[in-house]
Amino acid sequence: MYRQYVMEHMEGSKLKSIIGVRFKKVGKIYFFNPENIEVKKGDKVVVETVQGEELGTVMIDNRTVEEDKIVAPLKKVIRKANAKDIKHYEECKKIEKDAFKVCVKKIKEHKLDMNLIDVEYKFDNSKVLFYFTADERIDFRELVKDLAAIYKTRIELRQIGVRDQVKRIGGNGVCGRELCCCSFLNDFETVSIKMAKEQNLSLNQYKISGSCGRLMCCLKYESDVYEEKLKRLPKVGAIVETEEGEGEIDSIETLKEIVRVKIKDGDGYLFRKYNAKDVKVIKDVEKEEPTQEEIDNEEELEELERLEKLEKQEVKGGEDDGI
Repeated sequence: MYRQYVMEHMEGSKLKSIIGVRFKKVGKIYFFNPENIEVKKGDKVVVETVQGEELGTVMIDNRTVEEDKIVAPLKKVIRKANAKDIKHYEECKKIEKDAFKVCVKKIKEHKLDMNLIDVEYKFDNSKVLFYFTADERIDFRELVKDLAAIYKTRIELRQIGVRDQVKRIGGNGVCGRELCCCSFLNDFETVSIKMAKEQNLSLNQYKISGSCGRLMCCLKYESDVYEEKLKRLPKVGAIVETEEGEGEIDSIETLKEIVRVKIKDGDGYLFRKYNAKDVKVIKDVEKEEPTQEEIDNEEELEELERLEKLEKQEVKGGEDDGI
């Protein structure tokens, strides 16, 4: 029935038949050409990739999408995984555990300053990948020779960033839930100090850094909402007209679109809150002055800027599945 439906709707149109496959518990979903093979979500399939045959899990069952929504040409689904494929996949997982122990031992023997994170044994036996972290470049040529002699296949060592490291290891965040990168995040996006400032969060690095030591990914989630609202709001320091007279914006509650205004009252000041739409901007400021928190935590801010630079480098480099 599905095949008949696809044929009827693809004639004269630019629709492509696809399924979505994932190769890791958490990771990207890749589109493949099902080649008239009907599958359902949760099925195991053997597919063709640039690195050879791989076994993955169907996350999106048979459907059609517009041609311009996919990156052509699509690799093919070779077959639904059979009992032999599943058994071989489980054997690969056993080899990975053994290879991890062997590699750790060899790293110690060669006195290499590196930390092994994970091992991946390819489904088609074409190679073994060893993922590691290190502060500097490592000369691991002798290590590769030893591993190649043991496993009689191609050996690749890949240096990854701390965010990829935590994603592979797993853990819980300060919110008490499983880390986002281990549960649903497919890609890492750049997170900046600007996002923390816009959300009026503390600039203490220990409060806005994740388990990986980089700025928390969740700072990005509401960033677009804050950016959109801030476009409509006057900046701190702007001179505004209120029903009680002229004053200066002292602080902003961005999500509620409420501003606190400092109004001169004799020798002192009154502080009043207004809906942003109820005040008239007389003179806005081009650039906000550093807040007292920024001045008091100058060293913290410098450290956050360092983390931001490292994060941009890691997101740009990233871990590539090469599918």
